[in-house]
Order: sequence, then structure tokens, then C-alpha cells
Amino acid sequence: MGKTLVEKIIGEHADKDVVAGEIVVAKVDVCLTQDGTGPLAVRQLEKMNLVKAANPKKTVIFIDHAGPSPQKQLSNDHILLRDFAKKTGAVMSDIGEGVCHQIICEEYLNPGEILVGADSHTCTGGALGAFSTGMGSTDVAVAIALGKTWLRVPEAFKFHIKGKFQKGVYAKDLILHIIGKIGADGADYKSMEFTGPAIDEMELEDRMTISNMAVEAGAKCGLMPSDGKTKAYLEKHRRGDQWRELKADPDAVYEKAFEIDLNELKPTISFPHTVDNTKTIDEPGVKDVKIDQVSIGTCTNGRIEDLRIAAGILKGKRRHPATRLIVTPASKSIYLEAIREGLIETLVEAGAVINPPGCGPCVGVHQGILGDGEACLATQNRNFQGRMGNTDSFIYLSSPAVAAATAIVGKIADPRDFL
Repeated sequence: MGKTLVEKIIGEHADKDVVAGEIVVAKVDVCLTQDGTGPLAVRQLEKMNLVKAANPKKTVIFIDHAGPSPQKQLSNDHILLRDFAKKTGAVMSDIGEGVCHQIICEEYLNPGEILVGADSHTCTGGALGAFSTGMGSTDVAVAIALGKTWLRVPEAFKFHIKGKFQKGVYAKDLILHIIGKIGADGADYKSMEFTGPAIDEMELEDRMTISNMAVEAGAKCGLMPSDGKTKAYLEKHRRGDQWRELKADPDAVYEKAFEIDLNELKPTISFPHTVDNTKTIDEPGVKDVKIDQVSIGTCTNGRIEDLRIAAGILKGKRRHPATRLIVTPASKSIYLEAIREGLIETLVEAGAVINPPGCGPCVGVHQGILGDGEACLATQNRNFQGRMGNTDSFIYLSSPAVAAATAIVGKIADPRDFL
């Protein structure tokens, strides 16, 4: 019987043949934690007298959720993390370097590896053909110290993607469509595995957007094959020698299978307060929604391709006077590339405020907290009540193209009108 991609990767790390539903102990290649979850992980290790890192060069501590620090308590947590990195030799990714999930893909993670992170969107790394999953701080703490963890091998869902994106439609629209179709709990503890001719042609940056949001359907991971596109991405980031081809067997057994034709998709928006509350741009009332703030960036859509899309729509135009526009590049390398290409100048001239690379306003601790009754359209991955720091506000999710068009109009807008 053939193996799914998740069975192959976990089996290699458990040194045995595994099947879905089996509980195993597996070696861990890469660990990450960040300033929201990292302090708890460090304190747990201190309690267990396990202040060490089994693989310090691939244990990465990020300060990205609240950096630079907006308050004293968080500053003290940052000190704790920096001290832990010094004691253990772990890598310290400090303020301004970027979002953990972006940096991990740029610099540390390779196909076929296992990454565990104290952050639910660790699943982003599945775009490289790696088993990447979020865990609680204590589980990640133990993985940091011992270099292994326990896992239940997930059952897998297969998503066969065909066709081509039409004008104004992007990878973000695809994953919002999928989540709207199967529900926010539609893939609980499953491996969402993506395949098909459209995936074969898709660049890694778009694959990352899709894998990033697998957890929004409840999934344990969102896996892509490791192929020529993966190799090109690794070569761009000076890790071409780490590439290996990796895909599911043709006769792999899936719990469910779905087929999606990109030709049929339209710009899609998640309405408050759940990601699966999706509507397409042409549904009644969608373009009547007034937006007070537009946020472009985060680990979902803060890559250079996203900034190019937004800048292309905004070039020579201005944001609506009643709508704020915030842009947060996902990493320092992306920020620098956007500066070199003139994208930052275009965005600033359009009225945008540029945050330092990091999570920006997504988690609601700084850099764009909403006021009572305000509505924000964001390219991030979550819109539950209070996500951006205020339970009396409203969050809509979209692609960078919809976000840029909305910033101009002041209401949710169709990007196809500007392309």
C-alpha cells in the first residue's frame, strides 16, 4: 500500500514504517518559538532542569510578535529569550529580522524534515515538503531539549488543484475558498496534501500562503510536494544542496479527496468572525462594507510577490482619506528587496505606513490596534473576535489585491477594476 506524504516523512523520523493513526516518537530537525509562546517554554525547561538545546543551530528563538517591544512586561520576556539563546547556543532572531515562519523557510527548513514550533502557523513550512506543525509551549520545550517528540500520524486529505488563476485571483483566494468549503473544523488533525497541475506550476511563495492557512481548517499540517519549484526556492536562498524530491505515492490512501478548478474561483473574502465565513466579491452587499483600516503583510501575505501586487494596484493612486493603510513586510530581506524595487516608495506615496518586518498588528499587541466599532480588511490568516486587540472591532480577510483596491475605495473593492 502506498504512502501519503505525511506518512513518509514521519516514518523516516521514527525509523519505522508508519500508518495513519499510529502514535510514534520521532526525531525533530528544527524547533522554533517566539516572544508570545517562548517565555513559557523557557520557564518550563527551567522547572524541569532541562535548559539546553539538542540541536542549537536549528533551534531558533524569534522576537517577532511584539518587536520593538510596546511595554515593559514584554521587554522583560525578550530579555529572558535572549538569555536562553546565550546559555544554549540557540539562534536568536531579534527585532526587525521578520516573522518566524518566513525566516524558517528562508534560512533553516528543508524538504523531508520535521519542524515543530510553538506557534500554530508553523504549518507554513509544509510548502517546502516538510512536516511542519504547531504545538504547545511545553511540547516544543521538550523537543528543543531532547531533539524528539511524540506524534500521532495524521490521516490525510488530498486536494487536487487544476486550472489557472484568472485575473485578480490568487493563492489566498484559493485557500479561503477551501476553508469556506470544508469549514474551520473540516480537517481537524488531518494532513492537507496538495497536488495537481496547478500546484506543479505554483511558485513556493504561493504554496506558503496555502500551507500557512491549513491550520485554519483545523489541519495538523499542509503539505506540498518537493519538486523543481522547491529546488529553485532553495537555490535562491543558498540551500540548493539540501533539495530532495519528495511526493506521495500514486496509490497512497486518503481519507477524503477534493478537486478544485482555479478557473472557477473569484476574489474571496472572509467575513467576521470566522475564517470559513467566506463570500465572493460579487455577492450582494460585499462591496458596501466600509473599511477603516487595511493591513497588508504578515506570515500569510507579506512576501515580495504580495507587495508587488499591492504596489501595482496602488501606483499613482492614494488611499481613501477615511481608510488607514499599514504595510508590514514578512522579513528584512523582503523589506530590502521592496526598497530596491521602489515598492516601498510607491506604497508610501499612496499613503501607507510601513512597519518593521514582523507580525505587525495581526496579533493585536501593537502597530495598528483597532478602535471600537472599526473594521479592518487584512491579508492575515485569522479574524476571530479580538484578534487585532479589540473585541468590539471587525476583521475581514482577503488577498493583497483586494486589500490594495479596498484601500483606494474605502470599501471592500474588486481588484479586477484596477488590473
